[in-house]
Amino acid sequence: MGLLLALALAAAVCGIFAGLRMYRGETRLPGDLAVALEVGSSRTGAVGSVVDRLGMRWAPLVLRLMGPRLVDRKRRQISMAGNPGGLTIDRYAARRAVYGFLGLFGALVMLLDGQPVAALVLLAFAFLWAEVGLWIAVRQRREDIERTLPDFLDVLAVVVSAGLGFRQALERVAERYQGPWADELRITLRQMDMGVSRRQAFDELRRRNDSEQVAMFVSTLQQGEELGAPIVGTLISIANDMRRADAQNARRKAARAIPKATMVVTTFMVPATIILMAAGLLLGSGTDFGSFTGE
Repeated sequence: MGLLLALALAAAVCGIFAGLRMYRGETRLPGDLAVALEVGSSRTGAVGSVVDRLGMRWAPLVLRLMGPRLVDRKRRQISMAGNPGGLTIDRYAARRAVYGFLGLFGALVMLLDGQPVAALVLLAFAFLWAEVGLWIAVRQRREDIERTLPDFLDVLAVVVSAGLGFRQALERVAERYQGPWADELRITLRQMDMGVSRRQAFDELRRRNDSEQVAMFVSTLQQGEELGAPIVGTLISIANDMRRADAQNARRKAARAIPKATMVVTTFMVPATIILMAAGLLLGSGTDFGSFTGE
């Protein structure tokens, strides 16, 4: 039993470190995934890490158990996360298989050893580890895009006002930016180069991103195009609206942070300070505590 416990813990630790390495890595869009998004297909046959190689054999089974609807939802979530570490739906299923096996095996060992709390932790690892990583990647990518978008629109408005057409200005400005928003724009531009209409390409851009600001940008741009509004004024208006929304979000976050800080101060810092002051006073008074205990 001791040997099984050691093996289970070692396997779980290896899986945890492999997951941390993947999700803490730089989030970039690999070339094969960019091409896949451009043509509307999905290239999911590549195998990368050790965890991928171990679980790829069982990936088809995991995908069948998930069902078509859940597979489509996870594929969209992976796309919204920016394919962190070259993640595809097959790699996701492979990692689910490996993490699930390690977590379930470790939970069984913990139950047999009489440790139900450790078993629950390992069960959570089995079913939630890959999901937590995706959720963090989606959130981080959304924050990066929303932080970049207002400044990008300002620069785009200046370039358009200088005389370039919207398509050429979009390409020129996208070349100067790095990060997830630049990746998304390059995919959109490539789709238009391949014959996709501008409206459809921007609709795809909106579907690939879990961001209200991106949705607002696409909707306002399309409405302005339909109504014949000047593109420069539309871009400046969108940027100003986004900055106002950011300011409101910052104020809401600050308002929520004040009660949390107050709770931390009153629950931990004030009692700890009182204890330190009382201990200092007692120790500085020279009181013989042995007389109280009879020693």
